[in-house]
Amino acid sequence: MSDHDPEAARIARARLPDGLRPETLAVRTAMAPSQHGENSEALFLSTAFVQPDSETSARRFANNEDFTYGRTSNPTTRSFEARLAAMEGAEAAIATSTGMSAILLLVMGLLKAGDHVVCSRSVFGSTIGLLGKEFGKFGVETTFVSQTDLAEWRAALKPTTKLLFAETPTNPLTEVCDIAALAEIAHAHGALLTVDNTFCSPALQRPLALGADLVMHAATKYLDGQGRVMAGALAGPKKLIVDVFGPTLRTVGMTLAPFNAWVVLKGMETLNLRMKAQSEAALAVARWLEAHPAVSRVHYPGLPSHPQHALAMAQQSGLGGAVVSFDVKADSPEAARAAAFRVIDSTRVLSIATNLGDTKSIITHPATTSHGRLTEAQRQAAGIGQGLVRLAVGLEHVDDITDDLQRGLGLC
Repeated sequence: MSDHDPEAARIARARLPDGLRPETLAVRTAMAPSQHGENSEALFLSTAFVQPDSETSARRFANNEDFTYGRTSNPTTRSFEARLAAMEGAEAAIATSTGMSAILLLVMGLLKAGDHVVCSRSVFGSTIGLLGKEFGKFGVETTFVSQTDLAEWRAALKPTTKLLFAETPTNPLTEVCDIAALAEIAHAHGALLTVDNTFCSPALQRPLALGADLVMHAATKYLDGQGRVMAGALAGPKKLIVDVFGPTLRTVGMTLAPFNAWVVLKGMETLNLRMKAQSEAALAVARWLEAHPAVSRVHYPGLPSHPQHALAMAQQSGLGGAVVSFDVKADSPEAARAAAFRVIDSTRVLSIATNLGDTKSIITHPATTSHGRLTEAQRQAAGIGQGLVRLAVGLEHVDDITDDLQRGLGLC
């Protein structure tokens, strides 16, 4: 490279050396800067990209090269995809408009009528609805099994099983599955394993390194980190991301908006710092809750009392994540619901909302929000009781969080 070639220097600026740590990749991985040399990645708001001539245009459209139309590619979105792939240790990533649209893309790209999915019954409520109900209309069958019982996963396999789908830790009970063991089960059957890594993010957990084939993200959560925009993504091998999911996304248009991609791109720069700080705060809150007389059980992987504590510490870089769920003591489902509502409604600092991953702590009642559209039988099968409260711990002072919880728990 010539010292007097500014264009070559600009392009080389994006070619990072090998062996960089995840914290550095989270800050530095992106498309090459423009001719202006911006240090913060640029936001490209354009639905179309001008082509130099008809021949080049034809080639680019035929081969999906470079940038042609906003539904198929955008430089800002491409930077987000490159950064996520680098952080997850994946060959490539593809961005979608939401986390649920990432699962939609996954199933539309991989499966057809007659195919079978095995999925944990403890996953996010909308995931259960999408796989069990919506795709059932089109002939894709799903069997829901225990998150932690490997024998159930094996027993559920059929000759038509093409995909195993797991979320770890789960929402909201924070159950942890053995990723390596599920990968072995899937691969022995000729199926693929996809792991929803939303709760941990690549700052704590890298499922591909443990044998998973694909990683799915609701980037709305911790990748953004401040509750600003919706986004989703899949990461994995190029042969799936580029050759399988790329054409599907271009056809159906579940495209991530450039502005949303830029916001999440910026959020990822502080991901490692936030996840460490929020995990440490969540552990302190979980310990406080476990000692509280009005709490019957605390669900948090960082506690030794958690059934999969040792596995979680091995898979999640020794941290439990930032989501804590707990059951309020009560004698009946009706009393449990009233007590949970009382705890939630008594807060003055925490936000009553259904999101998570924000720097602001969020409290919610899963049975009537994230899992509210499931039947009571489905909720019970997933372990979602009326007294369950989910807390996504943010960056407030821990004592202010526990003081806020005490306002309601003190009345129980």
